[in-house]
Amino acid sequence: MTTSVLQKRPHLIPCIIAALMLFGALGDWPYGYYQLLRFVVCGVSGYAAFMAYTWKKLWATWVFGIIAVLFNPLIPIHLSRDLWQPIDFACALLFAVVAFVLKEPAKKE
Repeated sequence: MTTSVLQKRPHLIPCIIAALMLFGALGDWPYGYYQLLRFVVCGVSGYAAFMAYTWKKLWATWVFGIIAVLFNPLIPIHLSRDLWQPIDFACALLFAVVAFVLKEPAKKE
């Protein structure tokens, strides 16, 4: 029986959206974009951490948990633009890679 890609990787589309938004953050946008970015990245990171936890991928659980705290919109961490740009770029790459690498483990029958 074949399973669809989205069944094995339900985080695929949210991670791609987060990656695109993080790459977009390297441009010059109004402050509202960066506020929206915090909500999106924090939410997607929390979801990815939860999926990684359920799949027993401890490394990804920690990485996405830390990213969720870093991009937390309720208690924001204020850094300069020069510090945020490499963080945004690194997180965008991470989301893009993990979107395709992290998947539900095969079930033993």
